[in-house]
Amino acid sequence: MPRIRPAHVDDLPAISAVCLAAFTAAVAPSLSAAGIATFGSVAAAEAFGARLQGDNYILVTEQDGRVVGVIELKEGRHLAMLFVDPACQGQGIGHALFEAVLPQVREPVVTVRASLNAVPTYLRYGFALDGEVGEFNGLVYQQMVRAAT
Repeated sequence: MPRIRPAHVDDLPAISAVCLAAFTAAVAPSLSAAGIATFGSVAAAEAFGARLQGDNYILVTEQDGRVVGVIELKEGRHLAMLFVDPACQGQGIGHALFEAVLPQVREPVVTVRASLNAVPTYLRYGFALDGEVGEFNGLVYQQMVRAAT
């Protein structure tokens, strides 16, 4: 299994590239131009850098010296990002990242605004649907919740 470690500033371009590649392949085709632009601004290296300096915890998976997966926990309670390089999907990397970030959760429950195509994955991780499908700045999502332990 690839190595999981906390993200460093030097990782930011690679983190952004992994997120954008996975998003472009799996999520972007179902969204409007506004949603794609919103995600692009949130997944930019500079945006990750700002959040890394704040109260967000970011882990990466490294394989053969390159970043192939990323997870971001916001404020100890909300999964803001979970993406794996499309060429590395189906190897358990996303699940390993999810398990690795759980000890950092500081609330009784963890939430996620899952892209609709990711809902089955989060259901396998123990999440439950929490309300109706929503939309924010063109991003369409399903709010989900899971006990932290």
